[in-house]
Formats: sequence, structure tokens, C-alpha cells
Amino acid sequence: MSSKNQPTNYPALYTLILVFFFWGFIAAGNSIFIPFCKNYFSLDQFQSQLIDFAFYTAYFLGALVLFIGSTLKGFDIIGRWGFKNSIVYGLLLSAVGAAIMIFAVKSNVYYGMLIGLFVVALGFSIQQTAANPFAILLGDPKTGASRQNLAGGINSFGTSIGPIIVGLALFGTTATVDDDQIKHLALDKVILLYTAVGALFLIAAGIFYFSKKLPAGIINEPMEKAGKARTNLIIMTLLVIICFIPVFASYNSDSAKRIEVLNTEIAAMTNSITTEPSGTDRNDLANEIAAKTAEMETIKHPLERTRMIYLTGALLAVVLCLVFANVRSKAKPEGWGAMKYPQLVLGMLGILAYVGVEVAIGSNLGELLSLPEFGGHQSSDLAPYISMYWGSLMIGRWTGAISVFNLSKQQQIAATIVVPLIAFLVIIGINTIAEKDMSHLYYYVICVFIQIVLFLLTKNKPALTLIIFGVFGITAMVIGLLTTGNIAIYAFLSGGLACSIMWPSIFALAITGLGKYTAQGSAFLVMMILGGGIIPPLQGKLSDIIGIHSSYIIPVLCFVYITVFAYLAKKALQKQGIDVDDLETERAH
Repeated sequence: MSSKNQPTNYPALYTLILVFFFWGFIAAGNSIFIPFCKNYFSLDQFQSQLIDFAFYTAYFLGALVLFIGSTLKGFDIIGRWGFKNSIVYGLLLSAVGAAIMIFAVKSNVYYGMLIGLFVVALGFSIQQTAANPFAILLGDPKTGASRQNLAGGINSFGTSIGPIIVGLALFGTTATVDDDQIKHLALDKVILLYTAVGALFLIAAGIFYFSKKLPAGIINEPMEKAGKARTNLIIMTLLVIICFIPVFASYNSDSAKRIEVLNTEIAAMTNSITTEPSGTDRNDLANEIAAKTAEMETIKHPLERTRMIYLTGALLAVVLCLVFANVRSKAKPEGWGAMKYPQLVLGMLGILAYVGVEVAIGSNLGELLSLPEFGGHQSSDLAPYISMYWGSLMIGRWTGAISVFNLSKQQQIAATIVVPLIAFLVIIGINTIAEKDMSHLYYYVICVFIQIVLFLLTKNKPALTLIIFGVFGITAMVIGLLTTGNIAIYAFLSGGLACSIMWPSIFALAITGLGKYTAQGSAFLVMMILGGGIIPPLQGKLSDIIGIHSSYIIPVLCFVYITVFAYLAKKALQKQGIDVDDLETERAH
């Protein structure tokens, strides 16, 4: 372990920061990859959202397998491996995922790409479990929070430039590429991108493995028993799988095949009608198109409703299993481990909602911006908006990091005003360097000023922070739903500003008072990154039924729960004799 006066191991820290950068870069880049794949592979919105499903479900399954293995063996597997070796194993696994991705892109197989992203994220889940505590070991424990916040800031920087780099790799140009032309694009640069990413994974793994100065970070503490919690999580996982299987199977059903045939026929006749001279032939074509469209809608609506029911069932399975754990553990807490604490279970649902809403807003943004009332943007023009959305999280996290430094009250207020504006200019600057027109996003600075005011009101208290920013998120989404054009775009982008400080605030409330179960509770919270695998596809399927704009009711509901969680967690902690107003949280993820 690091000693009190141990100097910071900067080479190791810089390498670790590169790992944090990967997480943000790949995750935010998916927001560009989703609309691209929708057009390239002719997918519906749900199918395109399977990119998020594969990516974030891997986080959950990785954490779940580690937890099950640890409880069966009686010790923490990551602790026994050591943080150093765990990061190496995670990087090597992510490199394997990059190789699978390269092979799938060469073969033009969409589901192969999903497998590649799944394996990359599986490696990330191991890295993330080890990386945060490892940052503490790389110097004086007193400055550990600063190292974590620096890494978190670089992670957010990765989310800002990821969409730009991935956009250039996909479209090969800064100029607009019509969505109809996407099918004919070569993906050579995507192969180069993942070759470079895979090589960086291997280089980083080599640096960690061969460095003699890095602490091993081995911890041999026993794993707290939680047999009932383990059973509950396994049942929950099986229920989610059972709900998703019929949805996947429905895309190979006779109804789905008939819809695909009708779509092809309608597209062909629509092209023909423009070349036909006016008269009987043209009228006959128009009538035939109308008949086939009516037939397709007759088949499609029941099919989409059925899919929606199953996807809703998957989300309910998670919610009900956690509610069951909360109720049962109150009656008999033995065997439930950290789940016997209501603030932890409520926090698991909070992380589920938070990751879900953060990912869903960004991943569905491309489809929203393709609507005429939102500018009718082509997929190749989305990078500035996606970059600004994920950059909004960077703005909040950089501002949240201010609390770590020993500043006077006046200096903190000044920094809270200046830092978010600097972060905003960084996002504008990197997009401008990439030859993107950012003039339409200059006035977004108004939303940044609103966030500054909210930061000054939170007083660095997690419950108050969540309530204020939860209400901000709800308000922004409702404004987005009720308007169109730039006002609505700014409102939906503001979802990133609202989300930016939620992870640490939810974490702080959820693990407070857990005592010896704190590490286990943290593992349970990381599992709920699953929200990024369930909620975006759910919104995607809702959008297939009621339209992408109206589907943003899902983020509203997520923000509502996060706001309610802050109140419920505060009450639960007060019953345990813990004054929430005395808690402070470091707002940088």
C-alpha cells in the first residue's frame, strides 16, 4: 500500500489515465456508430441500440461473474489478482475485443461487431473495478482523490473527442455524407481505428506488466457472505435474458420477414413512380404502394407492441428483483450482505436510471436530429452535437473537481464560474480544429451558465445536488418534448449537464453507513451500469412505435426516479442516525 509520504508514480499514473481515456472515447464514440450502423445495415432504432446493449451489458455480466466467483471462493478475486494484474488482464481482453471488431468489420457482419464491442467492454469492467483503487496506491493517499479526479477529467475529455475521431473514421471526411450514400462507404478507416486502439491496449498492458515500480495492489481481505443477494442477482439476470430472447427471435419471424419484403417492394415502387409519366400507370403504382403500406402497418404494430412488452418486462425484472431484496432483507437481513441496507438497493436503481438516461439521450440523439423539425441532419453531421452532449458531462465533472483543491470560498466561487466556461471553449475548439461548424452551438453557453448557478446552490451536498440537478434534468427533457428546433436541441443536450455530477452523488448516498459491506455495495452499484444496456434499447423500441421525439419521455421518468431517490435515501439514512447534511461528495466521476 502507499505510504504517507510516498511520491506520486507519474509514469504509472499517466498510463492509468490512458485507460480512463479509452473508456470515455469508446463509449461516446458509440453514439456516432449507432446512427451510422442504422443506415449502413438498414436497421430499425431498436436494432441500432443493440450497440449499447452489448457494451453496457458486458459491464454488468463482468461485475456479476466476479462477484459470484468471489462469494463462492470466499475472497475478492480482483484483490487476490492484485489491481496491477487485473488491469493487465482487462486490457488484454479488450485487445481481443478489438481484434474481433476488426474481423467483423472486414466481414461486414453487424452482430460480429456487437460481439467485439461486448468483449472490449468486458475488459473495461475488469479495468474499472481495479483502476479507481489503484489510483490511490500510486502516491500519498491524501492526494488520491486528486489523481482520481484527474483521471475522471481525462475520461470526460475522451467522451468529447471520441465522436469526432469515430466520425472521421466512419465517413473519412469532414464534409457532409448523405445517409443514402452510407451503404457504399468503405470501412477501411474503422479497421485502422480499432487496429490502433487494440495496439494501444497491448502497449498499455505491456507497460503495466513490465514496470517494476508499480505496486501489485494485492488485497487478501475475506469476502462478506451474501448468498441470498447472489441468488437474487442470478435470477434477475435469467429473467432479463428470458425477456430479450423473444425480442431477438422476432426479427427472424415470418412477420418480420414479410415486413422486410414489403419495405423493399415499397422502396422500389417509390423509385419507379418518379420516372413514370403521369397517368394510369402512375396512379396504379400509387395505389399499390398505399395497399402494401397498409399491409405492412397491420403486421408491424402488433409485432412492435409485443417487442415493447418484453423489453418493459426486462426492466421490470430488474426493478422487482431489487424491490424484493429490499423487502425480504428487512424481515431477515442474514445472507443479503450489502443489500440489507435500503439506501444501497435504492442506489442500485438510481445508478440503473442514471447510466440508462445518460446513454439513452446521447445514443438516440442522432435519430432525433435527422427529423426535419430538428434540422434534418445527416449522420456525418452529428459529431458536433454528440461531442457537445458528452462534453457537457466533461463541463460538469471538471467543475465538480474544484472541491478537491484547497481553495478559499471566494476562489471556489470564481473557479466554479470560470472552469465550466473553459471546458465549453475546449469542446468548441476541438470541433473547430476538426473543421466542424460550431456556430449553431455558441448560444448553448446559456445552458452552461444555468448549470453554474445550480452548482453554486448545491453546496457540495449529495442529496441536495441530486434533487437540484434531477429537477434540472426533468425540466430540460420536458422543454425538449414540448418544443422543436434549437431550443429543443439545447434542452436535450442539457441532459448531459444534468447527468454530469449524478454518479458520485448517488454513490455517496448509497454506500454511506454500509461499514464492512462498503466494498461489496460498491460492486453492486457498478453492476447497475446494466441500465445502459436496457434503457436505450427500450427507448429505441418505443421510438419505433411512437416516434423518436416522443420517446424522450423515457429520460423524463429516469430523472424523476433519481430525484425521488435523493429524498428516499436521505430518509433511510436519517432513520439509521446519519445526518445527510454532514456528507460531502466529490462531484467528479
